[in-house]
Amino acid sequence: MNPLICRNLTHVYGNDETNEAAVVGVAAEFRAGETCVLMGPSGSGKTTLFSIFGCLLAPTQGELHVCGVPVHAAPPAKRTERRRTAIGFVFQHSHLLPFLSLEDNLLAIGRNAGVPQNELRKRVDGLLDRLDVAGLRHRRPHEVSGGQRQRFAIPRALLHTPKIVLADEPTAALGWRHGEEAVRLLIDEARSVGALLIAVTHDARLAPLFDRELKIENGRIRQSDDRGEGRPG
Repeated sequence: MNPLICRNLTHVYGNDETNEAAVVGVAAEFRAGETCVLMGPSGSGKTTLFSIFGCLLAPTQGELHVCGVPVHAAPPAKRTERRRTAIGFVFQHSHLLPFLSLEDNLLAIGRNAGVPQNELRKRVDGLLDRLDVAGLRHRRPHEVSGGQRQRFAIPRALLHTPKIVLADEPTAALGWRHGEEAVRLLIDEARSVGALLIAVTHDARLAPLFDRELKIENGRIRQSDDRGEGRPG
């Protein structure tokens, strides 16, 4: 079963007099373990489509199935449940709680996502070791660099072993070297757990790192470049 399937997704903002279609007739299927980049100019519909995929926004029409569950017409509570259990997010800003240590930020996210207490510490330790940030675990967000905070955004997204990881401009706050490093880490970690990764970015230099490239313009998917599975990161 593919973790994300959409058919004829359309979203219109405004009312009957001032309708503005941000997403128009998008249809796509995404495989487990696939890494995909969504690119397009400002105002192309990237953010709206990202919000729909993440169960943050209901489409005006069309179908969206997240891990086999139809959510396009679901009430907010059901979309929230899907978002918490099936989806992990990486945002361009870390959104870490400033009064907690980096480790406690992760533990709080894990508890909210329902990760059993006896597994939570083990998952946190394993992710921090793999991402080489275990030595920073007791620091607060303001005590580390932007690149280090973004490294902590990756385990936060993967802590509850989601089937889907969505990254919204994950390198926007970073320079090229740290941005590329963060994306490679994100791709490697998503692949290691077999999660679908969809990243929105404006930086075309990152596109070759992904298995598949989608280009969106005026709310429509104009091009899909599928490079196949198993590309090296």
